[in-house]
Amino acid sequence: MNQEIVSKLKNKLIEEKKLLEEELSSFAHKDPEVKNNWETDFPQFGDERTEQDENANEVEEYSNALPIEYALETRLQNIDLALEKIENKNYGVCESCGKQIETERLEVEPSARTHVHCK
Repeated sequence: MNQEIVSKLKNKLIEEKKLLEEELSSFAHKDPEVKNNWETDFPQFGDERTEQDENANEVEEYSNALPIEYALETRLQNIDLALEKIENKNYGVCESCGKQIETERLEVEPSARTHVHCK
């Protein structure tokens, strides 16, 4: 694959990684014990004397944040994998068939791991 294209895609991946980490840090924190893992923060709307309604709101907000955290974290892991592949010089190779993924696909989805038809 053309190094100029790889460089462009690498920059795109780095920028998206930065945005994802900013988004995650708005409601979660990095797990210090598990690499590339984030933990959703449990919201605190009041103190220990908080009424039941506030407790219910805290649980609801936490429950709503969990799938968002999972989706963003998964996306971040795919970006990290793509960046690792760039460093190891095996970026853009389909994990299913072993052939080069089309440049057009990688431009749309730089962290793509397979051809569209190999999914």
